[in-house]
Amino acid sequence: MNFFDMLSAAERQNGSMLCVGLDPEPTKFPDRYKGDANKIYDFCAAIVDATADLVSSFKPQIAYFAAHRAEGQLERLMEHIRRVAPHVPIILDAKRGDIGSTAEQYAKEAFERYGADAVTLSPFMGWDSVAPYLKYEGKGAFLLCRTSNPGGDDLQNQRLASVEGQPLLYEHVARLAQGPWNLNGQLGLVVGATYPAEIERVRAIAPTLPLLIPGVGAQGGDAAATVQAGWRGQGGVSTGTVIVNSSRAVLYASSGDDFEAAARRVALQTRDQLQAAKPQ
Repeated sequence: MNFFDMLSAAERQNGSMLCVGLDPEPTKFPDRYKGDANKIYDFCAAIVDATADLVSSFKPQIAYFAAHRAEGQLERLMEHIRRVAPHVPIILDAKRGDIGSTAEQYAKEAFERYGADAVTLSPFMGWDSVAPYLKYEGKGAFLLCRTSNPGGDDLQNQRLASVEGQPLLYEHVARLAQGPWNLNGQLGLVVGATYPAEIERVRAIAPTLPLLIPGVGAQGGDAAATVQAGWRGQGGVSTGTVIVNSSRAVLYASSGDDFEAAARRVALQTRDQLQAAKPQ
């Protein structure tokens, strides 16, 4: 089963568009693990166990592991997810963007070392920075398109005078991903929840691509507006799905011994809120 088949199956089985982002910061851990980078695996595995039946995907952020020399813990975590929730795909949030043999090594890292089902990429070095990842049959790649940070305007919201129609840069990325770059149907797009109007614009350009949408929860994105702007389907079955990521709101829902139950409670509330917002 390829990544997008897994994603659709998990969305149906768990009735969910929620992605839980695994961004472990030891200083924010609950009291029993607080400040201990050696407990990154234990903390993240507990979150996975508490939410595995509520999500359509998990998204570990590689920098949060590498900063603490915890790549080995990330490998263990990936194995744990595949063991306890084999139907839930894993998106490695790496935002890689390089060319040639370097891109090939990053692809090998994501798909062979860590066994991710999909990866996030920066497309701004062009097609040859994306192509090496698409050699991995059945794997997915999400291209940064319209990100949730304010600085995204610096580049993504600028017009391309050299391209017919002078589209904004993020619109051009969406057209490339929907069209000539999507050779084997492996691409999706990253669009921030803080810009629902742009989500709707990306969806119009790329009607069938899955959209990975960070920014809901602690970053202030509106969950209902996000789904209404990006999800498309009929009879409850998606033809253009969204993957709505929430990290801090779930991970750090409690600093006490009840952190697993609190994480589950927030994940359940978010999942249900997203499902209720589906356009009829």
